[in-house]
Amino acid sequence: MNRFIFSRTWAAHKIFTNKPTHHIDIGSSIKTIGIISQFVPTTFVDIRPIDISLPNLFFKEGSILNLPFKDNSLESLSCLCVIEHIGLGRYGDTVDPWGSEKSINELIRVVKPGGHLYISVPVDEINKVFYNAHRAFTREYVINLFSQMILVEESYIYGKKLYSDFDKNKGFGTALYYFIKPIR
Repeated sequence: MNRFIFSRTWAAHKIFTNKPTHHIDIGSSIKTIGIISQFVPTTFVDIRPIDISLPNLFFKEGSILNLPFKDNSLESLSCLCVIEHIGLGRYGDTVDPWGSEKSINELIRVVKPGGHLYISVPVDEINKVFYNAHRAFTREYVINLFSQMILVEESYIYGKKLYSDFDKNKGFGTALYYFIKPIR
């Protein structure tokens, strides 16, 4: 439970600080995104339609494996506690051992140069799959998957605290990463 509160408040703070003209979220908590949309126009993308109408909250049906956006087009993008589930079949998606990696490639594809990306994923001392739940990744693996991006900030949730450094000795935790796509 703490990881959801920390990751969502962390992302909201980053989004509010950076003041995008429009923010896009892929499959995170609609409760959190609904709140963010009251301060920043926000589009929520998910495979499941939402049944809610709020000012400045927009919806696009879509999959993280095939995002409905052009290459290099999004100024501000978040994906919280989603990537680790992709390809495990838990939410009706096709089983794919590379689902998480493919979803990361899609996120990178749609962020524009100079654009902001906020993600959270479980981290542990080794890459592993928790049966019928999610994956966990090593810090090095995630950083390598996002090697095309500039890592601006990283934080880690272990238990009831937020830390600025990864500590494999703490075991399972949640990583919060803030990336910017380089301008070339």
